[in-house]
Amino acid sequence: MNASNTRDRILDSLQDILIGEGYSGVTLEAVARAASVSKGGLLYHFPSKAAMLTGLIERLSELAEEEFREAREGPEGVVRVFLRTSLPQSPEERELYWAVIAALRGREDMPEEATRRVQYLFSHWGELLHDELTDPVLAEIILRAGDGLYMAAIAGLPQPEPALTREMIDRLVEASDKVRRTR
Repeated sequence: MNASNTRDRILDSLQDILIGEGYSGVTLEAVARAASVSKGGLLYHFPSKAAMLTGLIERLSELAEEEFREAREGPEGVVRVFLRTSLPQSPEERELYWAVIAALRGREDMPEEATRRVQYLFSHWGELLHDELTDPVLAEIILRAGDGLYMAAIAGLPQPEPALTREMIDRLVEASDKVRRTR
């Protein structure tokens, strides 16, 4: 088994424990057991609980970077990709991001790097929206609407009917098409 596969198994196990039990359920022993590695093997990859969480955030960041690239370079454009990804794609995604944010908010022992990385993931969408649209007010409205949809979904708050959500997104896209910079 190569180191990359072991590292991924550890992060997968961390993710499962975060979703199932929350940050309080995460211990080096529990993650090692779930990943079927020795505690020493886990410590080789991640010397602490905080380092594991940082590793998970780095992995999530890689996925987000793919979405940023798709938004910048793909035919849909930033607004459409941002709004499409503003709704969690699965219950697992919803639970994972909620657990990660809760872990970051509730722990003083978290590395500043992990907090900064999550903040970057949210703020970079704003930069992309402002770069794509000539209307900064509309860019900010779209950013706040998308963030609101996402945060409400991961927090388990009541959601608008799917048809209403689609209409809201369509209206924002329609307005943005009028002020979208040409590429």
